[in-house]
Amino acid sequence: MSTLIADGHALTGTHSEKEARAMSTPPAPKRARSGPFADKLFGVVAKGAALLTLALLFAILASLTISAWPAISKYGLGFLTSTAWDPVQEEFGGLVMIYGTIATSLIALLIAVPVSFGIAIFLTELSPAWLKRPLGTAIELLAAIPSIVYGMWGLLVFGPVLATYVQQPLQSALAGVPYLGAFVSGPPVGIGILSAGIILAIMIIPFISAVMRDVFEVTPPLLKESAYGLGATTWEVVSKVVLPFTKAGVIGGIMLGLGRAIGETMAVTFVIGNFNQLDSLSLFQAANSITSALANEFAEAGQGLHQAALMYLGLVLFFITFVILTLSKLLLAQLRKNEGART
Repeated sequence: MSTLIADGHALTGTHSEKEARAMSTPPAPKRARSGPFADKLFGVVAKGAALLTLALLFAILASLTISAWPAISKYGLGFLTSTAWDPVQEEFGGLVMIYGTIATSLIALLIAVPVSFGIAIFLTELSPAWLKRPLGTAIELLAAIPSIVYGMWGLLVFGPVLATYVQQPLQSALAGVPYLGAFVSGPPVGIGILSAGIILAIMIIPFISAVMRDVFEVTPPLLKESAYGLGATTWEVVSKVVLPFTKAGVIGGIMLGLGRAIGETMAVTFVIGNFNQLDSLSLFQAANSITSALANEFAEAGQGLHQAALMYLGLVLFFITFVILTLSKLLLAQLRKNEGART
């Protein structure tokens, strides 16, 4: 009995000592919350970053316009429809470069979008688990290859293959066929619009496929599992569930690839031919693009109309990008409107 009492006193004493120690220990200091000044500072910095971006955009536009003004005042909108490009006679027109830029970019999109879509669908819906990571990494590594390497490979390896195994057989098969024969005419040298478009397609596939794969993966699994549970096939799940849910991201990835294709310089310079005349609409014809013309001639262009014409080309490229971005926004708005009409 005395032992229990003694143990009770011991326990009580121990408990009291713990309480006293806890009471004597000062509480841990609380983390100070940021005050109104920090919030205001954060808001000012964020707003300043946005305004700085707009200021840079307008500054670039203003500098391009001022530098190109001598060519704008002399040629006007006729610069966009003229094929003349003679620095000696100071006669300049941008139609050849504009056509080369748009043609190569469209060819790149026509090739890259279906391939990127297939890659993204395979990686998200069909690929075994052990293959997803290495295959995805291998595709992303294509984006890390410098553009000049693509250009050298296209000129030295891909161009001769294209001329020997594609252009020559097509010319033999379509000889004498109206219209179609004109699209494959020209000397089989392996450089031209088609070669540049294919090289651009290879370059933008990693960007488009990576964006598509990421947006496909954010589709809620419940939606896909419900569709599979109702008996839908993989294609039906992709076309009726995944694509409607991720259409904004898909179009954004395509526009990202298109912007990459339009702005590419070195790879196109190697394989497009840098020819400032438009003799035919052949896909194998040597041509030129805006970026290639700027890269080749800007360093040698003197003060005057030649330099102003090059800046005019840069201004045209700026507006082409702006128009493409505007059309993508209108397309997204139309898709949302159609969805609202269906519901």
